[in-house]
Amino acid sequence: MAGKSDVLVAALAGAAVGAVVGVLFAPEEGSKTRKKLRDGYDAKRDELKDKIDELTHQVKDKFGSSKENLEEGFDRLVASVEEKKDDIITTLERKLETLKSTNKDLHANKNLHTKTPSTNL
Repeated sequence: MAGKSDVLVAALAGAAVGAVVGVLFAPEEGSKTRKKLRDGYDAKRDELKDKIDELTHQVKDKFGSSKENLEEGFDRLVASVEEKKDDIITTLERKLETLKSTNKDLHANKNLHTKTPSTNL
């Protein structure tokens, strides 16, 4: 982007200098020459202002949309993490319940096998 603006400024400056030099060497009276210089200056100033406004608009569009895309992407990431967090918590809670049930069954089976039948003598 900087290369394009440098070339644009150089081209406009060259055109302005060329116009001034051409008018200065033209065989006309002073008032007509000054009017041509003023008109040429005004035209080039307006043209340069329009080009700067166009470049400014392009830069704002480019970086503005990048900022919006970054913000939207971040929002989507946060929403996705929230969804995943809830899914993970739910899965872990189910797994915990399964482990508790398995542990309870194991302890129940262990107690059955370790009890010795009482003998009545």
